[in-house]
Order: sequence, then structure tokens, then C-alpha cells
Amino acid sequence: MNAMTSTLSADAPTARMRKGLFPVILLSVAVAFGAVAPKIAAAAPDSFADLAEKVSPAVVNITTTTTVAAPIDGSPMFPDGSPFGDLFKDFNGQNGQGAPQESNALGSGFVVSADGYIVTNNHVIEDADQIEIEFFSGERRAATLVGTDPKTDIAVLKVVSDEPLPFVTFGDSDVMRVGDWVLAVGNPLGQGFSVSAGIVSARNRELSGTYDDYLQTDAAINRGNSGGPLFNLDGEVIGVNTAILSPNGGSIGIGFSMASNVVSKVVGQLQEFGATRRGWLGVKIQDITPDMAEAMALSNARGAMVTDVPTGPSLDAGIKAGDIITSFDGGDVRNSRDLVRRVADAPVGEAVEVVLLRNGDEMKLMVTLGQRELAEGESESTSAPQPVIRSLLGMTLEPVTPQTANTLGLPDGTEGLVITEVATDSEAWKRGLRAGDVITEAGQQPVSSMSDLDARIKEASDAGRKSVLLLIRRDGEPRFVALPTP
Repeated sequence: MNAMTSTLSADAPTARMRKGLFPVILLSVAVAFGAVAPKIAAAAPDSFADLAEKVSPAVVNITTTTTVAAPIDGSPMFPDGSPFGDLFKDFNGQNGQGAPQESNALGSGFVVSADGYIVTNNHVIEDADQIEIEFFSGERRAATLVGTDPKTDIAVLKVVSDEPLPFVTFGDSDVMRVGDWVLAVGNPLGQGFSVSAGIVSARNRELSGTYDDYLQTDAAINRGNSGGPLFNLDGEVIGVNTAILSPNGGSIGIGFSMASNVVSKVVGQLQEFGATRRGWLGVKIQDITPDMAEAMALSNARGAMVTDVPTGPSLDAGIKAGDIITSFDGGDVRNSRDLVRRVADAPVGEAVEVVLLRNGDEMKLMVTLGQRELAEGESESTSAPQPVIRSLLGMTLEPVTPQTANTLGLPDGTEGLVITEVATDSEAWKRGLRAGDVITEAGQQPVSSMSDLDARIKEASDAGRKSVLLLIRRDGEPRFVALPTP
């Protein structure tokens, strides 16, 4: 893949997505690691020359070579019987397909240890047959792939050297403030070892990944900067240049660098194991909206709400759907994204304390984490009731039967109320409910009949709540929605 032209999507860092009006163009990431200490913001230097001279020897240009088949349908078209058609076939082969061709891509990276470990973006080296490193001195060496993590777009390479190599270390991205000076070094548009300066424009940006935590910068970064480092004024790597927001593929001063405190953990795992080893709690979760908080009589909309508990660590520990996780391993949980990152950083196989709210009561449970890479996706099932059709809260509802479960692709024995119609002027429609959704809980209790739902709505009204909390399943995926009580 050509790292100079790849773009970003929600699932693969090499596909294209839209962010606002402009495409987000992937550039690549750069990182380094080592002991860090909090830093105090410094004034702009009179010159960045000393800093550039200090860090440049550890920054590398990366060239990859990939063998690709010639396109089958890319041949020129000629009229039937034309001698040019026969000539082209003879030239390209009997099937009209040319010989395999080599594709080259350029990117950036940096050395993170004296013994030759190099960090770059996964999309720079993805599918490459050969990887060549060019050092600041002009020396070139072949590199081997140690490991990759597509979820953070990080790759670690290794070169063999008889002499210790210049290297850089990670800084603490958490202490970087909006307005702090930064320096980007890399290989933009194949120019090689180019330096640009700017500031941190924003923090905690998300693009599309589960573990995204980007620093935004106005330092000029372009295609080919992929995998290059973003330095603080102490010469520590505090970000990996990954993407830009641009209408034309060139820098307009909106660039994104994956925060070093995310990347350093990934790099350490790739060096040690050749793959990531993230913690796995074994729950499906969502954020709590203000409406949901009101429906549950919560004072604020903080924490991560459990929507499903498949077979795994949380089920074994006693966590249930409807629980609200407020603390994980001693740290407050603000929202679902916060919990996902905390769990991923936690050690596999260790027991951690999870604090949660269940029906308004605080509970503490110990959960022994699994490994996310070994356990992806489970589903659940339950059992079914009598058909009764009724309208309520702007929805036409009927209990799930084996026939409707089969039609909707639900697991055998699924229990609940299926929505067959939603009035377009109703609150249910405004809050995203649609025909085919299945209500499996109301007021954090299972429902299998209309009488169950009526009882839950009455309980919410009697308690003075303006909303009732529903657990909805769509295409097998659970989600909580708060609807106003009648």
C-alpha cells in the first residue's frame, strides 16, 4: 500500500472517511519510549536549530516495496480483429494481463533504542515485501517487521547494526498543554529530513479508532510524514504524526499525532511479544445521557453503563446488564471511552477492583481480566411469550415469538417486545427507535409482555421520574434509551 495516499475510515486505517467537510488523510505515526517526568511549558526559543540538530539523527526515512499484480481490466481496448489487439496480447501475455509490478511507498519513523528498534505507522509498512531504512547520515539498511497494531496504527521494525544507533525517548503527552511548542520531523512528500514547528492546537481528539487519543497540531505535516515523531522542546517524542484534515491532501495546519502515552504501551508490548496484549473486561457498554440519568434518578451522567454481559470475566465476577461502572482499578470512570482505555492498559490475568452502581446501591467486585485479542464477541439468549399487539409511547409493539425471532435473526429463545411501527412524530422516533428494534428490558428489569412494560412505566411514574429506561437490541447489539413516561 502506498503510504503517501492512504486515508482513514472507522474500521481500517487505510480506507477513506469524512470528517466535517474535508477528508482525514492518514500520514502515519511516530513514537519513542523511556522514563518520563512532568515538564513545564517553555517559551519559544530564538531558534529551533539546536533541537533539530539533537533529534534528527534518530529520525529515519522509510521506503517500502510491494509486488502487485497488473490490473486485469486495465488493458487498452481495440476493435475486434485489430492487429493492435493481437500485438498487445503478445506483449502482455496470453491472458491479456501484464507481469507483476513493484509499488513503492514512502514514510517516516524513528529509532527508539540503541540496538535498532524503529517505530512507524502500520499503514506505512502494511503488505510490504521489503522495507528499507535511510538514516540521517545517508546510510541505508534493510529492516524486518517485529509487530503491528492496526488499532493504533503502530508498527515496530528492527535493523541490525554493529554500532549503537542514536535514539529518542518518549515524553509524557499528558502534561502537554494547548499552546505548547512542538517540532515535527519526517519525510514529507519524499523530501526527506524536513523539520516544521508549531503548537499543540487541541488535545484528546478522536478520529475513528477505539483507542484514539490524538494531539492536534498546526505544525506543517504532509503525506510522507506518516510515522514521524512530534517532539516537545526537550527533544522527547510526545506524539506520532498520523493524519491531517485537508480538502486537497496538503497541510492546512490541522494535523493529528497519536499521544505518546498511548503508543509507548503498544510499542513495549510489540517489542516483548510481537503483538498487543490488552485487558478484556467482557462487557458491552455505552455512555449515560442526561435523560438516562434522570430516568435512573442519578445526580449526574457519569460512568459507563453495561448493556450486555457475555460469557467472560465480568459474568464470572457477577456484573450484570444495567450496572453502571463508576471506577476501575482505583481510577474514576467518566464515560465508556474512558473505561475502554483503562481496561486495555490493565495487565491481563490480574484481578482488579470494579466499583459500580446497581439499582442506586454502590457495589465493589473483583474481576480477573482476560486478554482481548483471545476473546472477541459473544451473544446471549432467553425465551418467548404470547402474541398481543398494542400501541404505546408512539410505538406499535408485540411480544417476540419464535417466528419473529427467526425473521429478525434473533437468537433462539429471545424474550422481549418487538417494535413493528414507530410514529414519526413521537419521542421514540426522535430518539432513534425504529421498526425491528426489540425491547428486552424496561426500568432495568426484563420484559416479555405488555403487562411487564406497563408495570415498569407505572413504577417510573410513581417514583416521580420523567423517563423510563429501555434496553433495545438492534441486529443483536444492545443499547439503552430513555423515553418520557406518558
